[in-house]
Amino acid sequence: MLTLLALAAMLFAGAIIMAVFTVVLTALKFSLKIVLVPLKLLLVPLLAILVIVKVVAVVVVVVFVAAILIPLAIVIGLAALPFVIAATVS
Repeated sequence: MLTLLALAAMLFAGAIIMAVFTVVLTALKFSLKIVLVPLKLLLVPLLAILVIVKVVAVVVVVVFVAAILIPLAIVIGLAALPFVIAATVS
């Protein structure tokens, strides 16, 4: 009977230790969030600037590709025009 009582006491002590561990981890997580809020507020504008720069770079690449492809399409169309006229006459 004493062995069963000792087992119950050990299980109770383990449950207490797990509860304390959970409370400590929750408090640590909350305090870490509170500490990191100023860093987050400092990094959000930098992140916004990086996103804006990335969007501008993508737009520049698209405009560059369009600037190359549109005259190329015009030249190809002018080169194909005699063939198109010959095909419609026949």
